[in-house]
Amino acid sequence: MKKVLFIDRDGTLVIEPPITYQVDTFEQLEFYPGVMRHLGFIRSNLDFEFALVSNQDGLGKPTYPQERFDAIQRLIMQTLEGEGITFDEIYIDPSTPEENSPNRKPRTGMLGKYIGNPEYDLAGSFVIGDRYTDVELAHNLGCKAILLQKDKSSLHLKSEGGETEVPGLADDCVLATTDWARIAEFLFAGERTAEVHRVTSETDVYVWLCLDGTGTCSIDTGLGFFDHMLEQIGRHGGMDLTIKVKGDLHVDEHHTIEDTAIALGECLYQALGSKRGIERYGFALPMDDCLCQVCLDFGGRPWLVWDAEFHREKIGEMPTEMFLHFFKSLSDNARMNLNIKAEGENEHHKIEGIFKALARALKMAVRRDIYHYQLPSSKGVL
Repeated sequence: MKKVLFIDRDGTLVIEPPITYQVDTFEQLEFYPGVMRHLGFIRSNLDFEFALVSNQDGLGKPTYPQERFDAIQRLIMQTLEGEGITFDEIYIDPSTPEENSPNRKPRTGMLGKYIGNPEYDLAGSFVIGDRYTDVELAHNLGCKAILLQKDKSSLHLKSEGGETEVPGLADDCVLATTDWARIAEFLFAGERTAEVHRVTSETDVYVWLCLDGTGTCSIDTGLGFFDHMLEQIGRHGGMDLTIKVKGDLHVDEHHTIEDTAIALGECLYQALGSKRGIERYGFALPMDDCLCQVCLDFGGRPWLVWDAEFHREKIGEMPTEMFLHFFKSLSDNARMNLNIKAEGENEHHKIEGIFKALARALKMAVRRDIYHYQLPSSKGVL
């Protein structure tokens, strides 16, 4: 079955001018940063059909002559074609919002060719655009959406001509980014997520991880200081991280901390998948009076070197003797080398610096380059 990328024009392929929101002159024409390289990569390496779908308000009227649009559109298409980017279909709706045309996005009147057609896999197709109406078009087609915005906040706006929010739009939007490189990576290599639910007689641990996130965290282990440390991994590592733990804290903190490390390590291992294209190594960072160094290698072999001393029995509710145990369990289950060194006077700063350094090291090591999508090993296996 064929898959399709339904791609918006203004605000997606080219920069949308303020005030008019349409490219009226050649002087206004500016291509979206990165679109040539990354959309060209998608066209060359993936098997999507390309369909341009654009609203051009009032096209053909005296204020927006067809001839002017055609000249600019022709230059856009010729320039893209010169970079190997061709479109299988082009759909332009000239109506204004007040006309309520069935062809105007987010309505699907122009796209009847795809709806109910067994030749097309709409569930595996995407709409790429910069407005909530593009996400709503995806919803109406049964596709997923990629939104060219820094986040999904615009999806809480009302539907065009509607009175209420369109339910489920945030779920239909699988990626919000202003970076075409991120779009190419997502479509080519997928989003790296993993989920582990580990239940024993002592703990119930749930961990969900997205390596390609924005640092959104939801963490509750029952140990406030431990939550604070785990949050550093997500926020400073640029990973979305959910951790929910119910442990036998009435006994002590040991099982909760150890089992959380086991589940988090397993999540890291699963999310990395084939490890193709990753940097593999990472390191970093100072924090006030402390210098903390975390070097790691996702080489498939667990090993921990720990060079950090703590003189307080606890920081918050967390026993300092469990720091070593946490990182050992994490290293074992993520199958990574982990070398940790910390020096300084303030015990809180020292362990927080270690967790932040771990986060930055993880961010470096899991970074993925789809243009060099080889396994980072001379052995051919990790």
